[in-house]
Parts: sequence; structure tokens; C-alpha cells
Amino acid sequence: MDWFTAGLPREGSDANVPRVADVAQRGVPTCRLEERIGDVRDRVRRKPVVVVDADRVVLGLVGPDGLTGDPAAGVEEVMDLAPVTFRPNLRIGEMPEYSKKHRVQHALVTTNDGILVGLIEP
Repeated sequence: MDWFTAGLPREGSDANVPRVADVAQRGVPTCRLEERIGDVRDRVRRKPVVVVDADRVVLGLVGPDGLTGDPAAGVEEVMDLAPVTFRPNLRIGEMPEYSKKHRVQHALVTTNDGILVGLIEP
């Protein structure tokens, strides 16, 4: 699906400008809020994990270091409740300055409704 315009074609002089949705990694590891760190760690090795609800709305992000804790602890105890997100239509050229200024290691691309599109590692 073209997340940029909900499936509509891009038009005009900006149609060929690369957007973050074009480069976002799809198939990002996800987990549910009620999962335990040990269960998630068994599935994912040294990658960020996006915490989502049943509709794939982003609730948080667990960085690789968050998976090193107590295996019985809940994901909600180690997740970042406010991960950096970008909308799919943001120009790629607009992202690096923000990422550098705010020391962003992982950014999520989400729709206006918060639905996960993908992950960017600037």
C-alpha cells in the first residue's frame, strides 16, 4: 500500500521526491504490551521492537538494550513511551537534521492514526 497518499497516485513537480515511507524498513519486529522481555528476546536479537496494539497502532519502542533486562519483566517496564515518529510524506532530506540535533537512533514512520508503517535508522 502507498502510505503516502492512502493509495492515490503522486502527482505534480514533487511526485518523484523521495519520502520517508519510501525508505522505511517494513517487517519491523513487533510485540504486544502484555508480553515479557524474555519472550520477545527469544524472537528478536539486538533489534528495536515496536510495541503495538491489535490494530498496529504504536504504543512504544523497546531498543536493543531494553531486551537485556529481567526476562520475567513486562515490555511496558522498558519501552520508550514517546518514540520519535515521522509521517510517511516527510521528505527524506528533512529528516537528517532533526535526527542529528535530537540524537535519534530509531524513528518510526506512522500514519496520522499512529499505525506503524516502518522503521528508519538514521
